[in-house]
Amino acid sequence: MKLRQDQLASRLNSNVAPVYLICGDEPLLSEESSDTLRHHFQKQGFTEREVLHVESGFKWEYLLECANALSLFAERKIIELRLGSQKLNKQSSEILREYLSNPGPDNVLLIIAGKLDAAAKKSAWFKAIDKEGVIVEIWPVEADQLAQWIRQRAAQLGLQMDNSAVQLLCDRIEGNLLAAKQELAKLQLLFGNQPLDAETVMDAVSDSSRYDIYGLTDAALQGNAGRCNKILQVLKQDGTEPPIVLWALSREIRALIAVQQGLSQGMQYDTLCQREKIWGKRKNLVRRAAQKLPTTALSQLLGRCGEIDKTIKGAAIGDPWLLLSEVILGLCGIRLALATH
Repeated sequence: MKLRQDQLASRLNSNVAPVYLICGDEPLLSEESSDTLRHHFQKQGFTEREVLHVESGFKWEYLLECANALSLFAERKIIELRLGSQKLNKQSSEILREYLSNPGPDNVLLIIAGKLDAAAKKSAWFKAIDKEGVIVEIWPVEADQLAQWIRQRAAQLGLQMDNSAVQLLCDRIEGNLLAAKQELAKLQLLFGNQPLDAETVMDAVSDSSRYDIYGLTDAALQGNAGRCNKILQVLKQDGTEPPIVLWALSREIRALIAVQQGLSQGMQYDTLCQREKIWGKRKNLVRRAAQKLPTTALSQLLGRCGEIDKTIKGAAIGDPWLLLSEVILGLCGIRLALATH
């Protein structure tokens, strides 16, 4: 039986199927579905749990050994098979089907996998799970669905967020549902059921952004080169990927150029801020930076971002982190000779 992730909790009953498969490439929804099932299993008396990680060299015969092993305390057991992105070959498929042909009443098999391709969904082992158990396919939340997803999550936490606050959070998390969950939890802790607009959310975000991408761009707009260097080093040490930093810097530069062009055309600054999604305290930061930095310098920095992108992809030679630091210094207002690397 196939279920959507949002159907799972309501479709569970006292009967436990012998096997459950959760597959998809959205980590938060996959883990939440797994937690829902684990909680359900425990209520039905499956108090023991054994986790098998399917990696290179994994012996699939151990699945059968694990299923047949008697618990010292005669407890019912969850066998959690973490498949990840591994594909089943003929032998592993046969072993899994052998298990499903005669599952023990005191075991439940929970398989957690990444996104399955069309071939996997046509395989004999997938069809066997569909026949004997439950399959939950996790689909990513698309960009046009993200705002509604955030509204629903906020409502579950008792948060009252207006449209501007929801849109700000959408822009900030860029489709990362785990980040959205963390931000909403923080907002609930800080504000409870107090109505929230974009400026309130932005202030809360800024307070916790000292050493993240947003703290980096804010420090650059302030012209604080020393702080930028410190944040950049923290991001590098924490394993942040260069494309993420490049995305944030490119977006900031484009916003500054758009503001400058809009002001030159006589547009109101608040209107520009709304169009470019500039909220809260950042309004003054962006205004000052747009007044200070020449458009030609910003255009040059944007061109350098294109060169960094080639370096990251291996199409050009250079150290992405060093090149990113040059762009950051340029945003700080420090004039550099941006020679081609």
